[in-house]
Amino acid sequence: MLQGFKDVPRTVWLLAAGVFVNAVVSFTFVFVFLYLTGPRGLGTFEAGLVTGIGGVGLVAGNFTGGWYGDRFGHRRVLLTASALGGLALTAVPLLPTALLYAALPLAQYTSGVVRAANAALVAVTVPEGARRQAFAVVRCVSNGGFTLGPPIGALVATGASYDWLFVGDGLGTLFFALWTARVVPARGASRTPSAAPDGGLGGGGGGVLRALRARPAVVVLLGAILVTDLVYRQQYVTFPVFLADQGLDARFFGFVIALNGGVILLLELPAAVALRNRPALPVIGTGLVLVGAGYAALLLGAGLAGAVLMMVLLSLGEILYKTTATAYVADQAPEHAVGRFQSLYAGVSVSGVVLGPPLGGALYSAAPGLLWPLCAALAAGAGGAVLWASRIRPAGAGAPERDGATARAGAVGAVARDGAIARAGAVEAVARDGAAGGAVRGGPPGPAPGVAGGAAGSATRGATGT
Repeated sequence: MLQGFKDVPRTVWLLAAGVFVNAVVSFTFVFVFLYLTGPRGLGTFEAGLVTGIGGVGLVAGNFTGGWYGDRFGHRRVLLTASALGGLALTAVPLLPTALLYAALPLAQYTSGVVRAANAALVAVTVPEGARRQAFAVVRCVSNGGFTLGPPIGALVATGASYDWLFVGDGLGTLFFALWTARVVPARGASRTPSAAPDGGLGGGGGGVLRALRARPAVVVLLGAILVTDLVYRQQYVTFPVFLADQGLDARFFGFVIALNGGVILLLELPAAVALRNRPALPVIGTGLVLVGAGYAALLLGAGLAGAVLMMVLLSLGEILYKTTATAYVADQAPEHAVGRFQSLYAGVSVSGVVLGPPLGGALYSAAPGLLWPLCAALAAGAGGAVLWASRIRPAGAGAPERDGATARAGAVGAVARDGAIARAGAVEAVARDGAAGGAVRGGPPGPAPGVAGGAAGSATRGATGT
């Protein structure tokens, strides 16, 4: 399996190490509501307002982080946002309660900016054909960190105080900024000489809307991810309420959520390698359909078997669609808009954080029996739309949209075709020379130009010095 990650640059592995450490200490999001209603003495409405504004900030940061990166450089934006977010979190214990309405949303906003900038930085660092594996590495270590973080946070909160949670999270974010500055050089984080030193292009090169119009399958994908994320987030919102209504306690919910993390940690990397040569959109569409199938499993009942089956299917769907979709959007992005494409995907992929709770909660309160069938239908419909989009041909083109898998296949095919033509030409030349002079004059033919050109082109596309 390790052979499948040979094209992932060393810089990405080092960046992933920083992501892991930062994820381990990013435990404040789990305990912020308890902190606000406990030590800070806010009521549930006020605490909900602060966290709600923070959720809006998170989504807004995801939508804008890549735009900043295309203008100023992805590395520079990631470092700035990490520093601001780390300082804001570290200062939380010292701030009066009134300022938390600004400080916590600011921290969430910078977290969203970091997420989008990090994805764009990986996209401009990794060559086409290896991005699925690279994003899988980053996602896997992030999930591993988030799995370890909450238990550690609980020990800190009970053994010391909630204040130390924010200090630890802030210091971890500042560490990530310093680590990124160390392992990602300021120059070489882009694939083209015209780019800014760390991946930005100064905002030039044409509009995003024009680029999206030329890539209709990307538009369909973004809409499908938006719908699916509303469904996906119900596992954290209405699903635990559903289990409680069936007489199952929080420990059962914790077990099921832990199962999600376990399946992802076990299978994400092998799946990325096994499917790296498959066209992206069919893989994504299948994953979305599996998410729908997971919620459909709840129609069998809320017992152990139904809940476990639901989470296994949901986890398998997540493995198929999240990494692959992130890499596909990176493959489709024009050079001048890598960050903005990543921001569009990052934004829709967390929109359910804000939209999922009110919509799912309202439907569950009004018609609880309708929620799971609707979730299943929406996710399956989104998957069907992506599968249909895999057949769309881009505007003005005669072939389906390109992704990393088709790029690899095309490069290999071109090399093979050029090599075959060159060999055929050489044989014919030998035959002619032999007929004319009775012998082959000179040594063996040199490397076929087509092969050399194909290798050079592939190397040029993959040259990323981060």
